[in-house]
Amino acid sequence: MTRIALLSQRLANQIAAGEVVERPASVVKELLENCLDAGADRVEIEVEQGGTKLIRIRDNGAGIEKDDLGLALSRHATSKISNLDDLENIASLGFRGEALASICSVSRLELTSRARSAQGESAWRVEAAGQEMSTAVSPASHPPGSTVEVRDLFFNTPARKKFLRTEKTEFDRLDEVVKRLALSRFDVAFLLRHNQRAIHHLDVARSEQEKQRRVALVCGPAFVENSIHIDIEASGLRLWGWVSLPTFSRSQADLQYFYVNGRIIRDKLVSHAVKQAYKDVLFHGRHPAFVLYLELQPALVDVNVHPTKHEVRFRDSRLVHDFLFRALHKALAGVRPQDSLVAHSERAAYAPGAIDPGTGELLQSGGAWAGEFSGQGRISFNAPSSAASSGGSAYYSSSGQQGLTPTQVADQISAYAELSKDEDVPPLGFAIAQLHGIYILAQNKLGLVVVDMHAAHERITYERMKESAANDGIRAQPLLVPLSIAVSQAEADCAEQQAEALLALGLGVERVASESVVVRQIPVILASADIEQLVRDVLADVREHGSSERVSNYQDELMSTMACHGSVRANRQLTIPEMNALLRDMERTERSGQCNHGRPTWVLQSIDQLDKLFLRGQ
Repeated sequence: MTRIALLSQRLANQIAAGEVVERPASVVKELLENCLDAGADRVEIEVEQGGTKLIRIRDNGAGIEKDDLGLALSRHATSKISNLDDLENIASLGFRGEALASICSVSRLELTSRARSAQGESAWRVEAAGQEMSTAVSPASHPPGSTVEVRDLFFNTPARKKFLRTEKTEFDRLDEVVKRLALSRFDVAFLLRHNQRAIHHLDVARSEQEKQRRVALVCGPAFVENSIHIDIEASGLRLWGWVSLPTFSRSQADLQYFYVNGRIIRDKLVSHAVKQAYKDVLFHGRHPAFVLYLELQPALVDVNVHPTKHEVRFRDSRLVHDFLFRALHKALAGVRPQDSLVAHSERAAYAPGAIDPGTGELLQSGGAWAGEFSGQGRISFNAPSSAASSGGSAYYSSSGQQGLTPTQVADQISAYAELSKDEDVPPLGFAIAQLHGIYILAQNKLGLVVVDMHAAHERITYERMKESAANDGIRAQPLLVPLSIAVSQAEADCAEQQAEALLALGLGVERVASESVVVRQIPVILASADIEQLVRDVLADVREHGSSERVSNYQDELMSTMACHGSVRANRQLTIPEMNALLRDMERTERSGQCNHGRPTWVLQSIDQLDKLFLRGQ
């Protein structure tokens, strides 16, 4: 082992480059962040061979003074912070002052800049290449702003260059970085070229429609058509952006963009809150899509916890987690069928006395389609007056209730067909038939609606059971013989500090030793569960997230199973009034677009889609 010695400046920069510069995409990220911090409203990115040969970024920002050009390539040299107070209230994207020094230590870098404040003065250029790291300032021609050219990345570190992927892979990573930053700053225009070919040309987006258009260009029009816009503010926090409907899910978490004060992050706390919000509506193994922006005071979040600033630490993580969960949970619960139909027709409008688009509830207590399920699963319905009783032999549905004659059924279908021509039509329309005892066919203003009756009834029953359980609270029962559990000291401390919170979950946990707790009370609904494992899981959740959803998750799982077994089964023949009652209940029920397992409960085939199937109008 040799004696301790200071590292050379060049070697220190190359070590820092290993943390900051992984691939061409890392270079583009750092340089673009500098452009945005400089106040630029137009940024041009030009790359060749996936960024390994050339990366040129030009902006019209504030620029750099002549005397500061040499310092710009030095480590720990920055204009964004000067004291500890600045470090605790960071409002810029970059602040460490390592990016340019790290980049030029593994490439040939040229920086040309003209300060916007330097009126009448010429621009200046500084160059640095790999091991030399010596800088020389020379005059140049350049408009106000800066241009950075990075050539031959990793030319002096061949071992690092071997780890680069193909040109297409590296450019895809680089393109993703540009997309992320383009979504973070709607007030900046972005232009990306690859091998002299234009890839993106995103203009400044100021209005809500222009922002939505940029999101569609970056994330695809299908995402915008199948998402809802939210804007919620509470407790000094603001969350706004777009979240996808549960039916628009992904096999991978590749369409998830979350920003904290304009900085894109990937955080376990955020992922957990989003996952909990989609818990009841997402099909297993699928991932939601979202573009969300969280705004809060800079002092309440620490962004200086990761070299590449991909992670942050919140001062009050419990508050942020609960706010994100409640905001997304409320937004998803408020989605009704009429909200999904807007994606199919921007002209969808509901007349007074039908469905309130804001609440999704009927604006009238009675009417032609007032119907509901009773607690025992029977279906009652007030049929239109035009469907009067007529003579003939009566038949019975499989539920044993007296039905209508075939003539009466035909009259009812005709009556609903006449109603569907009016302006006052509910979102899911009126039932016209039942297919194979499984699907309900309904007609609305846009076309044909197909409903999986078991999945729809399952969601309705489940939501009512949850509402009833929430009103009654969690009932608990004492254990005849208390259960002693050996835990770690940290878990025992957690149980002692969170005793009241655990009691609210129905768990009576008492600390009896430094590494031992006793369970004296459990929820009634969990009497058959593995209590020891449940307590350990709850304590682990409380330690990591500040709260636990284990008890409610287990309770919801049991209610979901009960709702599944208690819902109408396939091959049960429903009458037209029963089918319409089911449709009306779907329009009033939260999350009715998916069953308890995340499967869709209904789909729409518009008139245009049906016309294309039969080549009409062609």
